[in-house]
Amino acid sequence: MRFGLSFLPDCTPEMKSPQTYFSDALDLSVQAEAGGLDSVKMTEHYLHHYGGYCPSPLGFLSAVAARTSSVRLITGCVLPVFHHPIQLAAEAAQVDAISGGRLDVGFARAYLPDEFDALGVEMDESVDRFRETIRAVRRIWTEEKVSEQTPFFSYRDVTGLPRPTQQPHPPMWGAAVRTPDSFTWLGTEGLGLLITPMISPHEFRAQLTLYRDAFQAAHGDSELRPRVSASLPLVVAETDERAAEIAETYLRRYLDVWAEAVSPWDRRQSSAYRGYSGFGWMLRGMQPKNLYTEGGAIVGSPATVIDRIRAFNEDIGGVDQILWQVDFGAMPLPEARQTLELFCDRVLPEVKAL
Repeated sequence: MRFGLSFLPDCTPEMKSPQTYFSDALDLSVQAEAGGLDSVKMTEHYLHHYGGYCPSPLGFLSAVAARTSSVRLITGCVLPVFHHPIQLAAEAAQVDAISGGRLDVGFARAYLPDEFDALGVEMDESVDRFRETIRAVRRIWTEEKVSEQTPFFSYRDVTGLPRPTQQPHPPMWGAAVRTPDSFTWLGTEGLGLLITPMISPHEFRAQLTLYRDAFQAAHGDSELRPRVSASLPLVVAETDERAAEIAETYLRRYLDVWAEAVSPWDRRQSSAYRGYSGFGWMLRGMQPKNLYTEGGAIVGSPATVIDRIRAFNEDIGGVDQILWQVDFGAMPLPEARQTLELFCDRVLPEVKAL
């Protein structure tokens, strides 16, 4: 099993300025590489304190590339519904070149209503836009004189530049949350799977089975294999009590900022997002302790965290990678660094053989 960091800014300016947030995130990225972690991931969002500091994961990852030499750089995720495929393919290939071929590109469908409204994209078209753009990006990376005619974009005889440093293209991932068809489609397309288990890991087993079965059916005769990466909040402290104290404070902030961003779902429905209505009510009613007692976060002393990682991996049916959110809730850098140091020194040696 591999481990890395997952960043999603969830700051208000009163908690952390953008400059402080990115300074902290870059410091943690350098510390993660030195501590033996394998990757750094950043997510794209707009307008809200939930993610809104980072409209360009590729821009952030380019800065990480300049300060590191070995960690993989993962967009987790870019939102293809808000980008033209020529632009997205070119910008990703540029970061792949800058980093010496260390980029993984993760795609997500986007789900915040305010982003769609402000950028003038119809939510009900998001599935088709998402899939058409991903397929177009892959063609631009691997073919020359590409032509496309879709309801969302069209062009003729396009040869993308720069060409990807990794051949045939950077590893590709897709995020799935609730919709069974999303898990099946990602498997059929041969993409890795990115998940953020808010609920009990047991409830994700069926979706992971859908993904793996679809992958096997479509690619069983090839060298490709299914890959699953989970992102989770992490707190490690010297004692369980101290870890719980830290988690309660910052998980509450994390949930509150997230709930504010998804609050439009309390009064909205979309045929493309079945099950999302009432998302804000659900998050506002969630208690921080429930996250780490039910497997949606890992919190405790080093010994407890080792046990909980093993239990999580068994409950969910096995993952290839866990990406830790160590700075959630605008956590101050010293506390985030402590979690990362304790994980690398006292947890990682015991769990990387899973």
